[in-house]
Amino acid sequence: MHQDPEQLFTYIRSISELSEESVEALGGVISPVEFRKGDYLLKEGEICAAIFFITKGYCRSVQYSDGSEINMDFYFENDFASNIRSLSQRTASGYAIQACEALRAIRIDRDKLLEAYKRSPQIEAFGRKLLEMMMARQEEHAGLFKLLDAAERYRWLQQHQPEMIRREPLTQLASYLGVSRETLSRIRAKK
Repeated sequence: MHQDPEQLFTYIRSISELSEESVEALGGVISPVEFRKGDYLLKEGEICAAIFFITKGYCRSVQYSDGSEINMDFYFENDFASNIRSLSQRTASGYAIQACEALRAIRIDRDKLLEAYKRSPQIEAFGRKLLEMMMARQEEHAGLFKLLDAAERYRWLQQHQPEMIRREPLTQLASYLGVSRETLSRIRAKK
């Protein structure tokens, strides 16, 4: 697991400037964590206190409604998973984040990150960039469901997130796309 923090720092440096002093300060904000398949990174109703950088495995954000599961998003290696609203407003999360397979991540503690902002403008710039990226991803996802039909959403996934199609079971993928398993099977057969 010792390589996982370096994976995070490499990623951060690809999107934001980060000096050695900032890396050192950020080191006190992060901690490597592991989850088994089915474990929750965040439970529905909890207040989100961290952002998770996925280094191995993947997880999903899922909402439970009337006894069924609605997959809202999936997070793979080099993705950040969190509930931005709960994190920033300190409100209860309306959904859970659950490991779909054995998962390793770097946990970025919210309160420690806010303290690090005060010590390093570079860390603050990274935090702002990260939130912008996460919000843009959510907006893009919302746009898919407003502008595209189910077949078009599936084709978009094939082009932009093939990892999801390759790794996610058909039932979970159908839930994410907002269609029945049978409808998704028909869409896939028309390729």
